[in-house]
Amino acid sequence: MAIFAANILFGINIPIAKTLMPEWIDPVGLTFLRMSFGAIAFWLVSVFTLNEKVSKKDLLILFFCAILGTTVNQLTFIEGLGMTSPIDAGLIVTLNPMMVMLISALVLREPITSKKAGGVLVGACGALLIIWQSYTTGAGIGGSMMGNLLCFLSVISYATYLVISKPIAQRYSPVTLMKWMFLFSTILMVPFSMQEVVNAKLFSSETTFSALSSLFYVVFCATFLAYLFIPIALKRIRPTTISMYNYAQPLVAAALAIFMGQAKLTWDKPVAALLVFTGVYLVTQSKSRAELEKGNK
Repeated sequence: MAIFAANILFGINIPIAKTLMPEWIDPVGLTFLRMSFGAIAFWLVSVFTLNEKVSKKDLLILFFCAILGTTVNQLTFIEGLGMTSPIDAGLIVTLNPMMVMLISALVLREPITSKKAGGVLVGACGALLIIWQSYTTGAGIGGSMMGNLLCFLSVISYATYLVISKPIAQRYSPVTLMKWMFLFSTILMVPFSMQEVVNAKLFSSETTFSALSSLFYVVFCATFLAYLFIPIALKRIRPTTISMYNYAQPLVAAALAIFMGQAKLTWDKPVAALLVFTGVYLVTQSKSRAELEKGNK
């Protein structure tokens, strides 16, 4: 439920963030606002929750998690989204489970079972069906090679983060993990983003309630809440299973478009939903390395 909620928030975030860039704020400036708001919010929450002491070794791991899971992931994706179409970005996001499966096999020695591989493939077919239908109606026009490459770099970064953060997520609370990650990310981004924030039209006399409302959604819902849910999920399920829920993002975008009257409910959408959730079910039912080793004893 936690990771499903996170991906719903991420899915809604794509069109909302797109409305802010580049008219109201530069992508780098928006990313800095996300990181800094997240740092402030998680540190405030930590005052009222368990105050955990983090070892120096784990702080170093969290520093690299911050680079991969927030700084590089968010910066490259939002820069790429500014250059390419939301449809292209949605297509590239569907590569995440495959990347997580491969990296988990290399780093965590997780087996690539036939059920897991089949689930990833079935889920991908569902997400690709939504994206393909968008292309046939002309909604996918406007993609950029550089934008697509940046989005792909974001996928690799996020997939690596999910894998390397799995062990440390078992040792600390979600708030402890996120407060350090977002603090490190904010510090890393200060030299590159302050000018963009200061000069942003979003904070001028021309700003509108709609633009500020969009900013609130991006920093609070798609950053604070969504990133709070991820380590909650990492404590309970495997990285590959978590990444499978990325397939829900194109479905969320399609459902939102229908709700807003921008699209009609056609045959492909329920079929895609069935494929996505079948894929998620297959991956969640596949056995982990520990379960396979236990079964062989």
